[in-house]
Amino acid sequence: METFLLCNRWLHIAAGFTGFFVAPVALIVRKGGAAHRLWGKVFFWAMLVAGTTAMVSASLKGLTFLLLTGVFSLYLAQFGYRSLHHKGIGQSQQPGFYDWASVSLGLLVFAGTLGYGLWHQPFNLAMVVFGAIGVFITLRQLQGFRRPGPWPAGQWLRNHISGFVGSYIAAVSAFSATSLTFIAFPLNFLWPTLVLVPLLLWLQRHNVPKTGVSPRVVIGPQV
Repeated sequence: METFLLCNRWLHIAAGFTGFFVAPVALIVRKGGAAHRLWGKVFFWAMLVAGTTAMVSASLKGLTFLLLTGVFSLYLAQFGYRSLHHKGIGQSQQPGFYDWASVSLGLLVFAGTLGYGLWHQPFNLAMVVFGAIGVFITLRQLQGFRRPGPWPAGQWLRNHISGFVGSYIAAVSAFSATSLTFIAFPLNFLWPTLVLVPLLLWLQRHNVPKTGVSPRVVIGPQV
């Protein structure tokens, strides 16, 4: 078991650091271009490995918050990736079984996270924040799937940005909580949200103006 945990830990560290350094590259290069798609894929798989290994370690060690943070990061990464397949939602395309199943499961998990944070003694502000954000995202996603007619222009891109940047925020939060011990709780969990959410909102406005997708974004094939 010790050998397994050690291998799991080093795999988690390698994937996490890959994601930390790759995400800014994907944000800097031209959106939708070949480089963006390449580094976006690397980031997605890095988050998939990092989140999965975090869940394994947290489950075996009984670290509830880190377990839920791993779930949060995984859900947002797949949400951001899956959004690339939603460009035709509300027109000829309809949500598939995977879309309904994943968002329903996500809503249950995030509602549980929110409840855990509210009723846990002592009160866990970080859990409440992450749970509330997750519930908001999944409810908006369900609302979008149920909405008749086409989605607002560029909604799939807003979701793509929210999912990938949100996954990055969750990963940085988990790293801060476990490694930056000089920062007091709950700020050690929450500072990435306070710092990076304004960046997320700026990216959405910059790349998805009210008239639709910015001409700076290349609408290439699904990845």
